[in-house]
Amino acid sequence: MSQSLTSRTPKPKYDVVLIGGGIMSATLATLLHEFDPDLEIAIFERLGRFAKESTAAWNNAGTGHSAFCELNYTPEKPDGTIDISKAESIAEQFEISKQFWSYLINKGYIQQPKDFINSCPHMSLVFGAKDSEYLKKRYEKMSESILFKGMEFTTDHGKLKEWIPLVMSKRNGSEVMAATKMDMGTDVNFGTLTRKMGRHLLEDSNVEVFLYHEVKDIDPKEDGTWEMKVKDRIHNHKQEVEADFVFIGAGGYALPLLDSSDIKESEGYGGFPVSGQWLVSHNQELVEKHNAKVYTQATVDAPPMSVPHLDLRIIDGEKALLFGPFAGFSTKFLKEGSYLDLPESVNTKNLRSLFGAWWHNIPLTKYLIQQVAMTKAQRIQHLREFIKDAKEEDWELKVAGQRVQIIKKDEKDGGKLEFGTEVVVNKRGTIASLLGASPGASTAVYAMLNVLERCFPEKLHGEWKDKLMEMIPSYGQKLAANPELTEEVRNYTKEKLQLEY
Repeated sequence: MSQSLTSRTPKPKYDVVLIGGGIMSATLATLLHEFDPDLEIAIFERLGRFAKESTAAWNNAGTGHSAFCELNYTPEKPDGTIDISKAESIAEQFEISKQFWSYLINKGYIQQPKDFINSCPHMSLVFGAKDSEYLKKRYEKMSESILFKGMEFTTDHGKLKEWIPLVMSKRNGSEVMAATKMDMGTDVNFGTLTRKMGRHLLEDSNVEVFLYHEVKDIDPKEDGTWEMKVKDRIHNHKQEVEADFVFIGAGGYALPLLDSSDIKESEGYGGFPVSGQWLVSHNQELVEKHNAKVYTQATVDAPPMSVPHLDLRIIDGEKALLFGPFAGFSTKFLKEGSYLDLPESVNTKNLRSLFGAWWHNIPLTKYLIQQVAMTKAQRIQHLREFIKDAKEEDWELKVAGQRVQIIKKDEKDGGKLEFGTEVVVNKRGTIASLLGASPGASTAVYAMLNVLERCFPEKLHGEWKDKLMEMIPSYGQKLAANPELTEEVRNYTKEKLQLEY
């Protein structure tokens, strides 16, 4: 690690301060620097490296979330029809990410796309007649959309053996199963991507990066700017830093920092930390038999982020298999956080929300307790629903990242648990924060453009517009309604990102 990253002292004032060194801050810093290279920008990261928390490769599933395989994005309505509106929205958001990454490669800011993104088919797999019927209806509905062109569907065991030999091994030929497959799917190492962006910012821009620096408090000043208390964790030195605009991209720590800002928009928010564990296999004999990300239905009372899936992962050039996630619980808001994070987050402004959310999610609490209590042998038993002859010695348990699910005020129930991501912005557009977990990193570019639309609307649609269109050619247009543009954009990103589908 460069000496300058740990010994430099922040300036007393910046135009923009970004808190956290994950995918969100790296993306926003890169966008802002492209729009206005003269902006004085600082990034404060409390750990010694970018992307060590939620963005790290093993701390998320690495699914380029494009709604090809995630069944919770395509609910069945009471009249039996399938609603694909959310799936289309998420697919479009991932296309925005791919366009931005292609731009970075085109400009030479980052190299070697295969270091962070690889083609990997996305599949949905269901068991039993009822779910097979649902999947067929879903496939028929999605096939009408240009965004899901190329999706295949089968109930044929012979075809399934071609697609997922590991899953089909030793299966009863009479078992009713159905699957869809999208070859356009991807596996993404968001940690590597974030560090590539970080390196570009560090070496080729005037963005200042401070590692081992933690923002402890954010206070509004009378002139509308912000004052932050920043702690240098190596030299145990504290100083105050001012900024005109602040973005809080600190993962689970975004919530207490947002609360410290005292903006009206943060009132009533609470956080519920959920951790996860994967079963991971590096046995290459197994790995060679499974070339897909295979998602199925969530079990009753399970949160959407706990949908079981068996995935191919490609991390630092090495292939592995990942199965899970199994939910866990810790009172920490970050993997490298404090056990006091949850109790210290409770205050008079969010107590009603927290209690209401807990009261209306007792089955979820029960589910988490059961998950936490599971032994490795019991987890392997779950894996055997996918791989009939899975052997315990081929798999190891790996702890995934901490996620803080949002709890919001709700007039009727007091509070409700939200499983998406949410951007919170104050009225003046001078402070923004990203809360929540899924689909997270995959839609980082869309989320950060959302921040810019709400905080710098005149500039984004004025002096920054041409640069924005260069970065995101489809910006402002709905791909689902424009087949020609969709084909054009996908061919461009396929070439630039060296995807093989």
